[in-house]
Amino acid sequence: MKIGIPATDKTLESQVDARFGRCPYFIIVNTQKDDFKVIPNGAAQTSGGAGIQAAQNLVNEGVEAVIGANFGPNAFTTLFHGGVRIFNGSGSISTVIEQFKNNELTEMKDSNVPKKSGEFKR
Repeated sequence: MKIGIPATDKTLESQVDARFGRCPYFIIVNTQKDDFKVIPNGAAQTSGGAGIQAAQNLVNEGVEAVIGANFGPNAFTTLFHGGVRIFNGSGSISTVIEQFKNNELTEMKDSNVPKKSGEFKR
């Protein structure tokens, strides 16, 4: 299974970034191959719609699940309609991956932050 995680840096010891649409990187973990890749979040500096763009990029990468702390309604809807399962998790990337594998994370049924929570401020 491919899992997308918003990350503060490029390693498995990085923290889950609380800002889904504005995180600097996504770490995509393939649990079947036990490997990962890092992709920069091209939506991070956009003036609006970062959550939607970030979510669509992960759908295009073929992720089947995402783990993160905060998901606005637009990002959540984009992921959900893209067939991606959404889990709440925080801490290091390696920790949330283990929690996912052990079925210790809660699957989210709705967004948990208001619309435009991560809006780019100038």
